[in-house]
Amino acid sequence: MSPSPLSPDRDSRPDLLTIAREWGRIGVVGFGGPPAHIALLRELTVERRRWISAHRFEDAIAACNLLPGPASTQLSIFCAWTLRGAPGALVGGAAFILPGLIAILGLSVLFLSSPPDWIKGAGGGAGAAVAAVALHAGSTLIGPSRERAASLARWAAYVAAGFIASATVGPWVVLVLVGSGLVELGFQRRTRPALGQHAWPLLVALVAAISGGVGALVWVAFKVGALSYGGGFVIVPLMQRDAVDTYQWMTDAEFLNAVALGQVTPGPITHTVAVVGWAAGGTGGALLAAAVAFAPSFLLVLAGARHFEALRANRDAQAFLGGAGPAAIGAILGASISLALALTEGWQWGVLAGATVALLVLRLGVVTTLLGAAAVGTAAVLLGASVP
Repeated sequence: MSPSPLSPDRDSRPDLLTIAREWGRIGVVGFGGPPAHIALLRELTVERRRWISAHRFEDAIAACNLLPGPASTQLSIFCAWTLRGAPGALVGGAAFILPGLIAILGLSVLFLSSPPDWIKGAGGGAGAAVAAVALHAGSTLIGPSRERAASLARWAAYVAAGFIASATVGPWVVLVLVGSGLVELGFQRRTRPALGQHAWPLLVALVAAISGGVGALVWVAFKVGALSYGGGFVIVPLMQRDAVDTYQWMTDAEFLNAVALGQVTPGPITHTVAVVGWAAGGTGGALLAAAVAFAPSFLLVLAGARHFEALRANRDAQAFLGGAGPAAIGAILGASISLALALTEGWQWGVLAGATVALLVLRLGVVTTLLGAAAVGTAAVLLGASVP
């Protein structure tokens, strides 16, 4: 393989064992979501080891943000690709993903089997805070997205469309995200977007998936990995209706636990789909769901990494994200509605109120807030409150 134009000199490249060790370390300590992952990757590759220049790293962030799927995962794969090509991408991506996946699978067994009441209380407390986490995640994206908007009126319309779709139609929010991107592309190209032409494959896939079984799990996982724009929390409305209402793999309380586990474990929130897979088909279902959800990130980087600089400069890609991105923010905010409505006990609403204050007013971290909510839930159950 010829060296990548973004790669360092051949003599300074790390070997695969070094990539596995360093990317694995980030996978272990990478609490806090994409901002933490990006900071750790930058500290490693740009500041400490000087494997990648600062300019190239910033270009990589911009290109990954234009792609569907978990951007920080794609960035970890891309950085490893610049150093050792396809083998580096596979080793680095796997090392980044596996620690959090192993952790969340272990916790899935604990929380979704037949746990004692105090564990259920911890899950109920953390789950009650998840709606506040969604609200926090969406609110942090509003400012930068609005500043990049070509039209504030259209931007507001896309946010509203995503919010309404997320709060009402669940899995169909995928079509709203794609449709918003195509509408904005049409406005910026001054042509009418052929929404029906581009959306029909998604409709066919949805119809094919309604029978349940392995095909349904693959479809749900694929949506998580390939059709999420604007941040990991947009996958929540994509999963909730499918996992709870359509296929009934888990209850509302169990789904809230799954989202909370995705937040308190290291790595991307995409790991949440492994909990859904575990509920649907045990360990095999969890591994299948994770493999399907993360496969698009590897494929996009391996197939298109050489063209990332052109992608970043592509006006059509920027225009599409100009519609899909705001709709994704609306979907994340809308997810807080459905997540809050899934609460079953009165004391959980108090936890939700406290978590909202902690995140939006006191500016505490997500992990700290969720762990505090779990502690409150445990205490509430031990003091006699109803178990969710």
